[in-house]
Amino acid sequence: MYLIVGLGNPGRQYEATRHNMGFDVIDRLVEEYRIPQGGVKFNAMYGKGIIGGQQALLMKPLSYMNLSGGPVRDMIHYFKIDPETEMVVIYDDIDLDPGQLRIRKQGSAGGHNGIKDLIQKLGTQKFIRIRVGVGAKPKDWDLADYVLGRFAGEDRKLVDEAQERACKAVEMILSDGPDAAMNEFNKKSGVV
Repeated sequence: MYLIVGLGNPGRQYEATRHNMGFDVIDRLVEEYRIPQGGVKFNAMYGKGIIGGQQALLMKPLSYMNLSGGPVRDMIHYFKIDPETEMVVIYDDIDLDPGQLRIRKQGSAGGHNGIKDLIQKLGTQKFIRIRVGVGAKPKDWDLADYVLGRFAGEDRKLVDEAQERACKAVEMILSDGPDAAMNEFNKKSGVV
């Protein structure tokens, strides 16, 4: 079984913000693959279904972004999931242009507090991640204000398309492995 984690913040005030990219992709996966909701367990919303021919557990931690590691750790222990080979984490990235995707099998947190907490709580940097670009914060903007803001105009269109590609990337990771997905989606996003 694979665990697909979308990072974000619970609450209506955070819906469709840059920082809720992971939640938005999970919502699209739930809709596209008709994943039934399982309720709440370990301070996270979850549901189980089939994606890419594999059993998948979709998860949205309700602990707020910077404390995502605890619910994820509890979920992987309960379902006996190997985070290094059976977990995919989806989140926003200000170092990528709006709409770009970048898939990696490991790496540092890159300044992302949700990923920092995951790495700390899981004790490993080795887990598959899909980073969805939200664009760099404008000069003189506060980072928190920027990531908790919403997309406008052309950026919204690019991000909607990226969320759809992120769903396809999840399916390819589960069916064909992360290397195939990296070859397919990293180059299409213009990222080498």
